Amino acid sequence: MPVKERTQAERDLDDLRFRIRHSAAHVMAEAVQSMFPGAKFAVGPAIEDGFYYDFHVERPFTPEDLEQLETLMRESIAANAPFVETEFSREDAKTRFAGQPFKLEIIEGIAEGEMLTSYAHRDFEDLCRGPHVPSTGEIKAIKLMHVAGAYWRGDERNEMLQRIYGTAWESQESLDQHLERLEQAALRDHRKIGRELDLFSTSDQVGPGLVIWHPKGGRIRSLMEQEWRDQHDKRGYEFVYSPHIGKATLWETSGHLGFYRENMYDSMDVEGQEYFAKPMNCPFHIQVFTSSKRSYRELPMRLTELGTVYRYERSGVLQGLLRVRGFTQDDAHIFCRPDQVEDEVVGVLDFAFDLLGTFGFTDYDVFLSTKPEKAVGRDEDWVHATESLRRALDRMNVNYEVDEGGGAFYGPKLDIKVKDAIGRSWQCSTVQFDFNLPERFDLNYVGQDGAEHRPYMVHRALFGSLERFFGVLVEHYGGAFPLWLAPVQAEVIPIADRHVEYAEQVRDELAAAGLRVHVDARNERMGAKIRDAQMMKVPYMLVVGDQEVEANGAAVRSRSGEDLNIVATADIAERMLGEVRARG
Repeated sequence: MPVKERTQAERDLDDLRFRIRHSAAHVMAEAVQSMFPGAKFAVGPAIEDGFYYDFHVERPFTPEDLEQLETLMRESIAANAPFVETEFSREDAKTRFAGQPFKLEIIEGIAEGEMLTSYAHRDFEDLCRGPHVPSTGEIKAIKLMHVAGAYWRGDERNEMLQRIYGTAWESQESLDQHLERLEQAALRDHRKIGRELDLFSTSDQVGPGLVIWHPKGGRIRSLMEQEWRDQHDKRGYEFVYSPHIGKATLWETSGHLGFYRENMYDSMDVEGQEYFAKPMNCPFHIQVFTSSKRSYRELPMRLTELGTVYRYERSGVLQGLLRVRGFTQDDAHIFCRPDQVEDEVVGVLDFAFDLLGTFGFTDYDVFLSTKPEKAVGRDEDWVHATESLRRALDRMNVNYEVDEGGGAFYGPKLDIKVKDAIGRSWQCSTVQFDFNLPERFDLNYVGQDGAEHRPYMVHRALFGSLERFFGVLVEHYGGAFPLWLAPVQAEVIPIADRHVEYAEQVRDELAAAGLRVHVDARNERMGAKIRDAQMMKVPYMLVVGDQEVEANGAAVRSRSGEDLNIVATADIAERMLGEVRARG
């Protein structure tokens, strides 16, 4: 599956936007300093499509404050003041920012002897590495969006600050287009659509971040899972199942208790032994590998599981289905020999593009993340794994970007981000090498030479998690799922009570063909029933009255507004089944 290569012009525009947004954060901080002279400044980075800055001020920001801050920012932009970089020592920095406790804390974390930089424009100076645009006038369009709470350095034990989010662009046209996308995104919000279509919910009685799937959402999930299983069957994966909890010693060996403890739930006592809810499935799949002595002839071993894991996410970051505390990963772990790695990666990439395409995603960005400064594993393994990823991408004719040093400490990786219907990127599939766990669990196989060798271990997820992928699907389609995924594929609408029995006959005939059909037998006007079916985004409405009974068919309407007139029931079934088979 070819992936569109980013042009140099696109890269240059991204760099310009980053600089604009970073600079806009400084201009906003200048405005806050003007309105709130005693403000304490934390950090203000550029982020995707915008920027933010965290402040401590004497009272909460109001919508009126944001309007006034925007006015002050425009005055600064109109002044076209240059951004001036200054380099100084750590001790000088303490003097320059003596009245700013958050800046002083940052300075204390910088190594002795390291030089620091600040950027200043007009009367405002900020501790900053840059980069920025040459002057404030390069910021062509801004808007402050909203205020949120944020703990200093993301730690709930620290002070709560106020975070102002804004967006900045190279032109008013680009800003207007962005705001239009935000309006579209609000209409597609999976939380809103989830309520309207009765797909899922969360409950205070159950706990935040724990999803309850309703029948219609459960139906879609089961279709997702069945497609997932069918495609794994075709590609030589073996299905495994693992417990939801494990002994503390397992997580000590894996390193999770040492490196991931803050994201794990508190332990539970089971007959005097300490157990934890699993945050990941990999240690259990390793138990399958180590359950017997392995030969090189058994490799590659591809183990896969829809495994539910539990991670303690802070309440402030929970977001519908996109960030939850309990979720099901479509996990797989591939144990293979070094000479098999490249072919396995090619197989995973082909699998990922095929599966994502089945669900309607055909536009991707691919990223190769390489060895970070701090890493485990032998240099030769890093080189071999990274080059295997590169060659696999080249064999698949995939264009990609390299994130130098962006890999995990335990191995290089590939990330696939899908583009949805309104152009937003979503992280889904990942191929991740792991040099850490094979060492920790002392994994070995007997090679052709009779000696023991360490296998390569590849983590692999295609959806990422069912919850997150489902949320992305909802937003991609705006709740109007393609026929094969729709929980109700057709609504049969009797015009009068005397037509209910025939409506049920049509339903039964279509259901026997394998279609999901519902009869709306409510004592409501036909127009109201059609409108309700359209609101529920049912793909087809089948209206039946005297003429339809006589013709042994139904008047077919699609949710898009197409009117197919009266169609025989058998022909309706064939039309719908053809659409299902085509995954259209």
